[in-house]
Amino acid sequence: MKKSIIIILLLCGVLAQAQNKKWTLKECVVYALENNISVKQSELDIETAEINKKDAFGNFLPSLNASAGYTWSIGLNQDPVTFNAVNSTTRNFNGGVGSSVDIYGGLRNVNQLRRSNLQILSSQYQLDNMKDNISLNVANAFVQILFNKEQLKVALAQQEVTKQDIERTSELVEAGSLPRGDLYEIQATLASQEQLVVNAENAILLSKIGLAQLLLLKDYENFDIVDNELEIPPTNILNETPQSIFSKAKESRYDIKIAENNSEIAEYDLKIAKAGLQPSLSASYSFSSNYFTSELFDTPNFENQMSDNKSHNISLSLNIPIFNGFSARNNISRSRVNVERTKFQLEQASLDLETTVYQSFNDAKGALKAYEAASKTLVARQEAFNYSQERYNVGLLNSFDFNQSKNGLEAAQSEVIRTKYDYIFKLKVLEFYFGIPVTELKF
Repeated sequence: MKKSIIIILLLCGVLAQAQNKKWTLKECVVYALENNISVKQSELDIETAEINKKDAFGNFLPSLNASAGYTWSIGLNQDPVTFNAVNSTTRNFNGGVGSSVDIYGGLRNVNQLRRSNLQILSSQYQLDNMKDNISLNVANAFVQILFNKEQLKVALAQQEVTKQDIERTSELVEAGSLPRGDLYEIQATLASQEQLVVNAENAILLSKIGLAQLLLLKDYENFDIVDNELEIPPTNILNETPQSIFSKAKESRYDIKIAENNSEIAEYDLKIAKAGLQPSLSASYSFSSNYFTSELFDTPNFENQMSDNKSHNISLSLNIPIFNGFSARNNISRSRVNVERTKFQLEQASLDLETTVYQSFNDAKGALKAYEAASKTLVARQEAFNYSQERYNVGLLNSFDFNQSKNGLEAAQSEVIRTKYDYIFKLKVLEFYFGIPVTELKF
């Protein structure tokens, strides 16, 4: 009984620990990459590409096949000596092996093998690119939760200040220093702030659900992340030029590598298509033997017949294409068009990346300026509020003007939080294009 109780307590402790777990950004990213369905499908694409490479390698190897047959005939048969039709029972066994190999086919097999290697690389690039995009989405959802949590802290702090103001105003109203309307005004402000707290709590819940869905987790209620309040991280990325960041991105971004790889694959497709106009040469060898027996006459034993009836065949086959309904030339034309298309796609991918990098650079710089401006505004709003509060406490400022000052402070606080997190994420996106993986970004 005691052992059962201990086991139950241990299980409860494990469950409680699991429910209280708070995820870090790295844990979220790793879990998402391990469980994402699209990632698993892309991994299967790599396996398929590996199999296709084995097919391409197998085209270099000779084929080898064996055959055997046994016939038992009862009734009207031909006498192998007189060639007359007679009723008899005969048995016949034959067997052999054959092999063939392609000697030359316009280098089709060589180009197919090289193409298969590129296809494996392309599938790997596709997988890595997908992982990068998923990592960024997870990081964005992670930051959104932190932002909403900080907004809730601000709303709660504002609510607490208003409660203190209500206590002071109540005392002033009771003393006859302020009209009762001022108390009602602040109580209305508190009601509005309570609604803001509810909205902030809902925003946190929705953002948690959004991240949990990215991770394919079902327990939304118990899912949570670490409560780290982010500060502006030190960085030198904005000291770089957009062009240097773009050059770095071209080396590391997979969308460029995918486009380059697809262009190389198209070149090999063209070479494979051109092989259809060239002659092909193949060789084959076969060996066979047979055994025959009939009740009409005595036949040599199995071993002697199989030895005496041996047959070797060696052949060379040359195929020269002359006319095939334009199919070979049309395949070449289609491949040439695809080569040009992939070149344009590579150029477009480079232009898109350059545009994205420059936009990200300008976004980060703009977000930094917005954060710095919001911080200055907050300092001014805080000083104005402190002055208004002093005047309000001694009855030199009415409740309406006091609430206006407080609302300005609250708006400034919220704007600082918004611009801070906006700048942090845009900064991390820019660093990401500079080649820093999301899992190495310190949130």
